[in-house]
Amino acid sequence: MNLEQIPELVVEFRDMAKEYLVQETVVPAKQLSHLAGYSLGAAFAWSIAIVLLAVASVRAIIDLLPNSPYWEALGYLLAVLALAGIGALIASLGPKAKEEEEEAQ
Repeated sequence: MNLEQIPELVVEFRDMAKEYLVQETVVPAKQLSHLAGYSLGAAFAWSIAIVLLAVASVRAIIDLLPNSPYWEALGYLLAVLALAGIGALIASLGPKAKEEEEEAQ
């Protein structure tokens, strides 16, 4: 190895390091950003769907009851209880925290 080859080796090393960094960091980050974008879009669509279904269920419960302010209030109360029950069911079926999993074992 000559001293004259050192600048060429440094340039080659820099180019190889740059390619490696792009390959191992930039490309996966772009793929992750696409996944994150789709995930946020899906979460937004699901949240809109849940709100619309909740409003429809409230209106359906109220329409099943007789026409009176007290019955309408009971319909709202039943809808809130039903939505709270569904939310509790979803929360109980969801993923557990790591601390709870460790305690269970």
